[in-house]
Amino acid sequence: MGLSKSFQLVLFIIFGLLLFRIYSVENNEVQIEGEVARTNYLQYVQSYRSWDGNGEALYQQMSQDFTFQFFQFIHNTDSSYNFTHGSLSQQSGDYASQLFDVELGHVQTLPNARLQVRLDTTSVLSQSIDELTEIATLLIAAYFLLMVLFAALMQLHKSRIKYAAEYITHIPDLSFLALERSRFPGVLRPLGNALETCRSQLKLSLDRVKKENEQLTKAAYQDPVTGFSTRQRFTQHLEELSQSDKQQYGVLIMVKAAELANINQLHGRAAGDDYLAKLAICIRKAISSLGVNECFRVSSGDFAVFVDSLTLKEGEKCLEQLKRHLDEYAQSTRSDSIAHAGMVPYKEGCEPLTLMALADTAVSIAQTLGPNRYYQLEKLSGDEKIGEDHWKLTIDDLINHRSISFYQQPIQPCNNQTDVYRELLARFHNAEGKYLPTTTVIAMAERYGLNVELDKMIVIQTIKMLTENPSILGNMGVNISALSALQDGFTIWLKDLLTKHRHIASRIIFELNESGMQANLVSSRQFVSEMHKVGAKVAIERFGLGFTSFKFFREVRPDFIKLDSSYSDNIEQDNNNKFFVRMLVDIAKRISIRVIATGVEKQDEKLTLEKLLVDGLQGYYIAKPEILVKKQ
Repeated sequence: MGLSKSFQLVLFIIFGLLLFRIYSVENNEVQIEGEVARTNYLQYVQSYRSWDGNGEALYQQMSQDFTFQFFQFIHNTDSSYNFTHGSLSQQSGDYASQLFDVELGHVQTLPNARLQVRLDTTSVLSQSIDELTEIATLLIAAYFLLMVLFAALMQLHKSRIKYAAEYITHIPDLSFLALERSRFPGVLRPLGNALETCRSQLKLSLDRVKKENEQLTKAAYQDPVTGFSTRQRFTQHLEELSQSDKQQYGVLIMVKAAELANINQLHGRAAGDDYLAKLAICIRKAISSLGVNECFRVSSGDFAVFVDSLTLKEGEKCLEQLKRHLDEYAQSTRSDSIAHAGMVPYKEGCEPLTLMALADTAVSIAQTLGPNRYYQLEKLSGDEKIGEDHWKLTIDDLINHRSISFYQQPIQPCNNQTDVYRELLARFHNAEGKYLPTTTVIAMAERYGLNVELDKMIVIQTIKMLTENPSILGNMGVNISALSALQDGFTIWLKDLLTKHRHIASRIIFELNESGMQANLVSSRQFVSEMHKVGAKVAIERFGLGFTSFKFFREVRPDFIKLDSSYSDNIEQDNNNKFFVRMLVDIAKRISIRVIATGVEKQDEKLTLEKLLVDGLQGYYIAKPEILVKKQ
C-alpha cells in the first residue's frame, strides 16, 4: 500500500475513533438525563394514586407538567373513561431517538384503572443532538481539510518526481534541456544537483564524441564523383529529422538526372560520371546562397538537398536558379534535358517514407512538364499512403467508378472570325470522395502504365456528358496523355469511338503536351491525321519549351498551339518573348494554325498579346475555372 493510501487510512481511523468516543460520551449523558426525567415523572405521578376520574381529564392535568409521546388510560369497569393519545412507535425521520436509545416509558396501576405512558424524548435529546452535530461537523470539516491539504502536497510532490523522471527519460534522446532547479527544494535538492551535474558532464562528453564522429563520417561517406554525401548519410539525416523533438521546418529538394542511362549506354561510364559531376556543380550553384553545407547522392542518378528554415515560396527561387543552370548546361551539350527537380516541405518528426514518397511524386510530376522542369507539392497533409500499390489501387478505383468531374475555363477569341473553345479540366476523386490533384493522378497513371485506361475513361465521360447535356454548347478541349496518343492501339480505339459519335467528335479538341508528343514525330503526325478524319481537332499545349518546337510545328500541323504560360508572364516588359510570340504567330497564320496564349493574369499582358495578334487568350484574368458538370 502506498504512502498516500496509508495516510488516508490512518487519518480515517483516527477521526472515526474520535467521533465514536464523542458519541459514547454524549450517549452516557443522554441516558443520565433520561433517567432524571423518568425519576421526576415517578415522583410526580404518586399524587394521582387515588385518581377515580376519566382518562382524558387525567391527561389534561398531567400535560401541564410533562410532554407525552404516548398516553393510555384504561378503566377496569367503565370503558367510557378510557383514553389514548400518541403512539409507542417512533415517528419516521426521528433520527435522534434512533441514534440515542432512551427508555422513558412507565406503567402504573390505579385503584380502578391502568395507566401506561411514554415521555417525549425531545427535551432530553435536543441539547445532546445539537452538541453532537456541531462537534461532528467540525471533525468532518477538519478531516476533509486535512485530506485536501495532503492531496495538494502529494500532487506537488508527484509533479516534481514526474519532472525528474521525464528529464532522466529524455537524457538518452540527447535533448539536454536546462534543469529547473526550483522544482527540487528541501530534501529533493540533492537529486536536482545530481541531475544537473549528470547533464553537464554528459553533454560535454557527447559533444566531443559527436565532433570526432562527424569528421570520420564525412571522410568515410563521401561520393567520389560528385563530392556529395552518400545514401548512408542521407538515411542518417532522415532518421535524425524523424526522431527530433526540436521544432524545425524546411524543404527537401530532390533532383533526378534525366540522361544518365542514355549517356552511359552511348558514351560509357566515364562520360556518365562527368555528366553527374557537372550536374552536381549546377546544384551547388543553385543553393550557394542558402547556406547549405551538405548535399546527398541518394542513388546513381538521384540527389537530395535539405534546406532548413525555408518555405516553399522562398524555395521556388532556388528551383528557378537550378533550372537556369540546367538549361545552360543543356545548351552547351545540345541535350534536350538534363534533370528534373521536386520540392516538398518537412518538419520535425516527419515520417521518412512519407517524405520520400512525396518528393518522388514531385519529381515524377516535374518530368511530365518538360525539359529541366521542377514541381512543388505545397503541403504535407498527413494522409498520404506509402508504396506503389496505393496509387495503382487508387487510379484503378477511380477508373472503375468513373470518379471524375469537369470544370471549364473559356478561351477568349481576339477577333470575331476566330473559332476557339472551352477547355475541360478534369478533377478526380478517391473512394472517400476526397479530391485528388489532377497533375499527380496523371503522373502516377503514366508511371504505372494506367494512362491509357485513364484517358479512355476521360474521353468516354466527356462524350457522355456532352450527349446527356444538350444545353452545353460549343467546342470542348479535352486533355489526354501524350503517351496514350503515341500508342497505335489507343489511336485506333479513339478513332472507332469518335466514328460512332461524329456529331460529338466535331466539337472535341484533344490537348496534348508538346514535350510528350516530340518523343515520336511519326506517331504524333499519325494521331493528328486520324483525329482529323473523324472531325476532331488537336491542340498542343505548353508549346515553345523544347528546342525542336519549330520542327514539330512544321511536321505535325496541329489545329491549335497553346503557348506555355511563361511567355505570357510580364510579356509587356520582355522584348524577347514579344519577338518569339510575333514570329510564332506569323508562321502559324501561314499554315492555318491558331495560337492561344495561356496564363494571362494581368490587363497589361492581355493588351500586349492582343497587339501581337494571337487568336485566343486563356488565364485567370480572362476567366477562372468553374464547375461544368458534377461528379459522374
